Order: sequence, then structure tokens, then C-alpha cells
Amino acid sequence: MAFEDYDEYEQGEQVRKWIKENGIAVVVGVVLALALIFGWRRWQAHEANTEVQAASQFAVVQNAVQSGNKQAMGAALGDLQKHYTKSAYAAFASAAVAEYDVGKDDLKQAAQNLQWAVANSKQPGLQAMFSLRLARVLLADGKAQDALAALGKVPSGDYAATAAELRGDAQLKLGKADAARTDYQDALAKLDKDAPGRSAVQMKLDNLTQPKAASTGKQGQ
Repeated sequence: MAFEDYDEYEQGEQVRKWIKENGIAVVVGVVLALALIFGWRRWQAHEANTEVQAASQFAVVQNAVQSGNKQAMGAALGDLQKHYTKSAYAAFASAAVAEYDVGKDDLKQAAQNLQWAVANSKQPGLQAMFSLRLARVLLADGKAQDALAALGKVPSGDYAATAAELRGDAQLKLGKADAARTDYQDALAKLDKDAPGRSAVQMKLDNLTQPKAASTGKQGQ
């Protein structure tokens, strides 16, 4: 046997020996890799299908809100909240129904739907937005302390000026004028000079400072 032939023979024996010793592990590894690939694709397809179904139910909620069909609204929203909790469509649907409830002066139900939206929103930006809406509803319902608690879930960088203004409104309802003044000043500091809501915040601040100045003037007479 030539040296080259022997070398090829030896290499072949080494390969057969390696396959014999490691073949099962290799096969198992390949099978697992294929299972992971197909499993991942199947999971992606399942997630995409779930989002399509959630979007479909959200459309039902929107149509029900527009037509004022409370029964269809409740059924579609209940299905979203139960079966599509992780989807943003469920949170948006809850907020849409809450807006309908506000229009019907059902502030308690509106707050419950917004609380669900806040609790089940995975994205910080959405959670902050729904927390602001919840705070407004709670303030309208005379629950200033609960409104402050809702505003506590709004990150400092998100909707900072709006959150500060609402905190001022809540403090004012609680009879804490100094705290309200500080919050309004904070809101103004965070607003651009040309911001649409700046004049409204300035007016709230002026309403707090003017009575104090008037009382001081009376004492000096």
C-alpha cells in the first residue's frame, strides 16, 4: 500500500471512528437545530396571526364605539383583554372604550378601562400616555390623590410638561396651593415659548399668585 493510500485509509478510519463516537450527538444537534429553526418560524407565524386577530377585534371595538353599540363594544373588548392581553391593540381598545365612557359621563368605568391599559402596556411610552389620560379622568371624578398616584407612573422624560400641569391641578384640588404653584412653574419651564398649552398653564399660575398679591395689598391699607 502506497504511503498516500495508507494516509487516505487512516484518515478514513479516523472519520469513521469519530462518527461512531460522536455521530449520535451530531445527529441530535442537527435535529435540534432544525427544530429550533422551524419552531421559531412557526412561533413567528403564530405571533403574526395573533396580531391580525387582535387588529380585527380592535376594528370591531372602533366600529362599536362609533355606532354606540355598547353590547358589541363590551364583547369585543372583553375578548381582547382576555385572549390578546400582550397585544397593544387590547390597550388601545381599552382606551377607546374609556373615551366613550367619558362621553357618557361614566367616569368610574372609564378609569377602570384606562387602569387596565396602563397595567398591560408593555411599551413605556404607551403606559405614560394612558397614565396621563387616567389622571385626567380621576381628576374629573374628584379623585385628586388617585390622580397623583397615576402620574407617579409617568417617567420624567415623557410628557413632562403635561404631567407637571396635571400634578398642579391635583394639588390644587387637594388645597395645596404652594405645591400647585411649584408644579405649574415646573410645567412652564418644560414648555417651549410657542407651545399651544403654555398660555393655559400661565393662567393657572396667575390665578394662584393674584389673590395672594391682593390680600397683601389689603393688609397694607
